[in-house]
Amino acid sequence: MSTEVFTSDFLVIGSGIAGLTFAIKASDLGTVHVVTKKKDFDSNTNYAQGGIASVFDPHDSIESHIKDTLTAGAGLCNETAVRILAESGPERVQELINWGAHFSTRKNPNGSVSLDLGREGGHSYNRIVHAKDLTGQEVERALLDEIARRKNIRVFENHTAVDLLTQHQLKLTGKHINSYNNIRCYGAYILDNTTGVVHLFTSPYTLLATGGIGQVYLHTTNPAIATGDGIAMAYRAGALIADMEFIQFHPTSLYEPGHKERAFLISEAVRGEEAILLNSRGERFMEKVHPLKELAPRDIVARAIDMELKRLGDQCVYLDISFKDRDFLESRFPTIYHYCLGAGIDISKEPIPVVPAAHYLCGGIVSDLNGRTSISNLYVSGESACTGVHGANRLASNSLLEGIVFSHRAFCHIKEIFAPDNKDALPPFPQWDKKGTFDLEEWILIQHNIEDVKRVMWDYVGIVRSNRRLERAARRITLLEEEILDYYRRSTITSRLVELHNLITTAKLIVQSAMLRKESRGLHYNTNYPQQDESLNGSYIISSQQQPLFMKISEISFT
Repeated sequence: MSTEVFTSDFLVIGSGIAGLTFAIKASDLGTVHVVTKKKDFDSNTNYAQGGIASVFDPHDSIESHIKDTLTAGAGLCNETAVRILAESGPERVQELINWGAHFSTRKNPNGSVSLDLGREGGHSYNRIVHAKDLTGQEVERALLDEIARRKNIRVFENHTAVDLLTQHQLKLTGKHINSYNNIRCYGAYILDNTTGVVHLFTSPYTLLATGGIGQVYLHTTNPAIATGDGIAMAYRAGALIADMEFIQFHPTSLYEPGHKERAFLISEAVRGEEAILLNSRGERFMEKVHPLKELAPRDIVARAIDMELKRLGDQCVYLDISFKDRDFLESRFPTIYHYCLGAGIDISKEPIPVVPAAHYLCGGIVSDLNGRTSISNLYVSGESACTGVHGANRLASNSLLEGIVFSHRAFCHIKEIFAPDNKDALPPFPQWDKKGTFDLEEWILIQHNIEDVKRVMWDYVGIVRSNRRLERAARRITLLEEEILDYYRRSTITSRLVELHNLITTAKLIVQSAMLRKESRGLHYNTNYPQQDESLNGSYIISSQQQPLFMKISEISFT
C-alpha cells in the first residue's frame, strides 16, 4: 500500500474532550480530519470519574472558583486564563448538555430539578458537575454521537501521529526557522497502524489534543495511549514547552499487588463524600497535615500519603467510607463499588487500600489565551497544553473544563481568519523516508526500553525529589535516549516504537524542567529546596531551538 495525501480544512490529533469539542465546532466551517490511536476512543477523558468544575450553585461565585484555582496553583497561574476558565464554565457545560450529555440531577424541596453538584479537594463549594462516577465516559459518548451527526468530519481510528509537518521537512534552512516564532505547521505524518504505511495529512490548521504523559511513570491512572505524543512532536518541531516538572500524582488509586498498565482510580469525589484516610495502624493522619484534612489540594494529600508509607514501611494506606449506607455507595459510585467488589473489597464494610499514581500533567505546550502555540497554525488544547490555568498544581475537575473552554476559544480565533481556499495553497511535502531502515524483529527490546524509562522516572522523579535523584535520572535518561534514538532511526516505524520515541523525549523534558526549578512549589517537591521562593514566580520555558528561558506564561505572546 502506497502513501496517500489526506487534505482537510482542519486536522485534529486526539479524540478526548478537547479534540472532539473542537472538531464539532470546526465542522461548521469546513472539513475536519480527526486522528486517534485507538479504535475504542480510549482517552483520559473516558477515565475521568469526578466531573467538571463549574459554578451553578447560587451560594457559589465565579470569584470563589477563581480564588480556589489560584490557591491550588501556588502562585504560578495566569490569572487572566483562570478568569476565562471560570467565567466560561457554565456556558460550556450547558453546551455539553445541549449536545446530549446527561449529568446527575437532584430534586429540590420546592419540586424543581437541578444539577447534583459534588465537592472535591481544594473547592470551597459544591461545584462538580458529574454523571455519578462515569462523567468522562458520558461526555465522550455525547461528543461521539454529535460527531456522528456531522457529515464533514472524518475519523481515522487506529492511526498514530509521527511528526508534525513544518519547514523542516521541506529541507529549508536559514534564519527563518531558527527562531521559534517563524515556524509554521502544515499538518502531520500519520501512521496507519494496520498497514504500517505513513501518510501525509495536510491542513492549514492543526490542533494537538493528544492528552497526557502518565505512561512515562511505572504507576499511573492513565490509559496505555498517554505517552506524551503531542508534547514530544511539538518539542521536536521547535514549539515552546513549560512547567513539565509539575506532575500531579492522584493520591488514591486502588492498591492491587502486581504491576498493571493502568491503575484503577478511586475518585476524589469519594473524599468529597467525607471518606477519611487511615494508615496501617488505623490512625487518621490528614488532620495533622492541613486544615482541609482529606480535602486538601492533591499535592499535599499525595505527599502526606508518601510520607506515611515511608515512615511505616507500608505499601498502601486506606480510604474508609464504610460508614456510608451501601445503597448510597452503589448509587453514587457504581463503577468504583463494583470494581472494588470484583477485587474482593466491599467498600460498604471495609476500607479501600490506596496508593498515589501519576495522574495529570500541569505543564505542556505553551499556548496563548486562544490556544495558539509558538508555531504558526498549530493550536493545542487539553492536557497537552500549558495555558497557565493550573500553575504548579491543578485544582480538581478543572481539566475537562479547560479542554472545552480553550477548544472553544481556539475555534473562535480561527473563525475570524478562516478562508475556505487555504488548504489549496499548502506546499507539497515529501513522503515519509524509510530508506535504510529494517523491520523490527525483537519486540522485547522496545518493551525493555519502555520499562527502563518508567522505572527511572518512578524511582527518581516521583512525588518527592532531590538534587541527587534528579542527577541520577538525567544520566540514565541521557543514556536511554541515545540508545532509543539510534534504534528509532534504523527501524521501520511502528506505533509502539513511536510511543517509545515520545516517552523518552517527554521524560527528558520532565527531568530538565525539574532540575531547573531550584525550589519546592506545588507538585514539585525537592528535599534540597523545602521553601517556595517568590523570586522564582515564573515558568521555565524549554525549546529545541534555544536555551531555556525563565518568564511568566502570561508574558508570552504570539503574532
